[in-house]
Amino acid sequence: QVQLVESGGGRVQPGGSLRLSCAASGFTFGDLWMHWVRQAPGKELEWVGYISQSSKMIYYVDSVKGRFTISRDNAQSMLYLQMDDLKAEDSAVYYCAIDRLGTGRGQGTQVTVSS
Repeated sequence: QVQLVESGGGRVQPGGSLRLSCAASGFTFGDLWMHWVRQAPGKELEWVGYISQSSKMIYYVDSVKGRFTISRDNAQSMLYLQMDDLKAEDSAVYYCAIDRLGTGRGQGTQVTVSS
């Protein structure tokens, strides 16, 4: 049974940084591509990016390219999202998931970017 637990969110000013973490269990983490998705109030779930099993391939939605970095530690079954130069439009609940539709996501972690 897939279990994903996100953490690391918070409130930051525009231009600030946060590092989100996702602890995975219940499946062989290293076997799957892993995804980050987010959902802002009143909006649909949005795919943010994904990383291949070996970390050799990483893709991002255009709006976060150059600002966000996805990484993973297969030995620890951990997924990370480093977010730099945050903007107000990045405010959302962030989830890790096993596909771009958000399958298996946990309770999420809130990111609020505001001055």
